[in-house]
Amino acid sequence: MLNSLRKEAPLGPSPATAWKEYGIQPWRSETFQFSIDPELVAKVTDVVGLYVGPPQNAVVLCVDEKSQIQALDRTAPMLPMQPGLPERRTHDYRQHGTTTLFAAPEIATGQVTAACKPRHRHQEFLAFLKQVAKAYPDRELHLAMDNYAAHKKSEVRDWLGANPRVHVHFTPTSGSWRNLVEVWFGIIERQAIHRGTFRSVADLNAKIRAFITGWNDRKHPFVWTMTADHILKKANRPSTSNTAH
Repeated sequence: MLNSLRKEAPLGPSPATAWKEYGIQPWRSETFQFSIDPELVAKVTDVVGLYVGPPQNAVVLCVDEKSQIQALDRTAPMLPMQPGLPERRTHDYRQHGTTTLFAAPEIATGQVTAACKPRHRHQEFLAFLKQVAKAYPDRELHLAMDNYAAHKKSEVRDWLGANPRVHVHFTPTSGSWRNLVEVWFGIIERQAIHRGTFRSVADLNAKIRAFITGWNDRKHPFVWTMTADHILKKANRPSTSNTAH
């Protein structure tokens, strides 16, 4: 009886065929985070407006730090890519310390002001802000930055109050991707850091500075294309589940 039922039951498509037909990719997993910032609308509108309609005769920069960049030295030299073989490296390495990269790309030109520092406290951040201000003397500056605690310390606020030509625009909480410096951090990570071999922190810093010098020689403007309305529409997605708990 069981065998006859098996013969008569129609066979459906295999899981792999169904996945392909409906565009399902169960092996993929991604993360997401919604901002609960009560000033979400105002901050998104402000920062996006800064990118697409900057104030006249002012310089717009995106400021942040990329911390804990490791100076990794592989235990054997990397093997270059060959026909039929990918680039290969040993899985083990020596860690020679870390550095923090502070950066401020200028939206209109792509010019990057940067510094490598051993730590990323408010003291280092304030020193970097002074470096940025010195790089643009007598210009009105508008800085987009995230809500990291070091960016809001009283010493930083006091310095900003004493330098009214420097204006700060905060991205929404849990919305640091709206800071265009993250795009540039992705570029330097892929092109200079991820595949690098560094025998010391000094070596790492030197190679970061060399990349920045090369970047500034071939720089290009950063162009923001997403409207504030589009961002806010995505930020206000409906609940993914109606299940009561």
